[in-house]
Amino acid sequence: MNTSFTRPFRIIIADDDSDDVQLTKDCFIENKLPVHISDVGDGQILMDHLIKNVSNSKDLPQLIILDLNMPRKSGLEALEELKQDEALRKIPVVIFSTSDTSRDVERAYELGASCFVSKPSSLEEWCDKMGKLGRFWIECVRVTG
Repeated sequence: MNTSFTRPFRIIIADDDSDDVQLTKDCFIENKLPVHISDVGDGQILMDHLIKNVSNSKDLPQLIILDLNMPRKSGLEALEELKQDEALRKIPVVIFSTSDTSRDVERAYELGASCFVSKPSSLEEWCDKMGKLGRFWIECVRVTG
């Protein structure tokens, strides 16, 4: 495990489905990953939160898990805005969505998503994906912050 972290790895989940958010949090706990997870219910709240904390990088997430289909500001709209901001664009963004259309996948990558993961249908697969995702970003990838 990457031992350079003296505090938990900071993740923010932007998803309007509270059950999906709770399931994701539970899966990180089940996989015993050293994370601190915040969540917001839509892309507008995500951007407001990020812009409010941009002056202190210690308060910014090290990873964003972003759903596509949300009210007010969609995941793609938030991703586009995020990647246009010089102070925020370096934050890795994982799209985690029920959508698996090639149009959404292509657009997410065009806008700067780090990866695109389709939400699984079973609890077992969900926790397996969260474990792999968490271990990859925490143990393998070097991130800022």
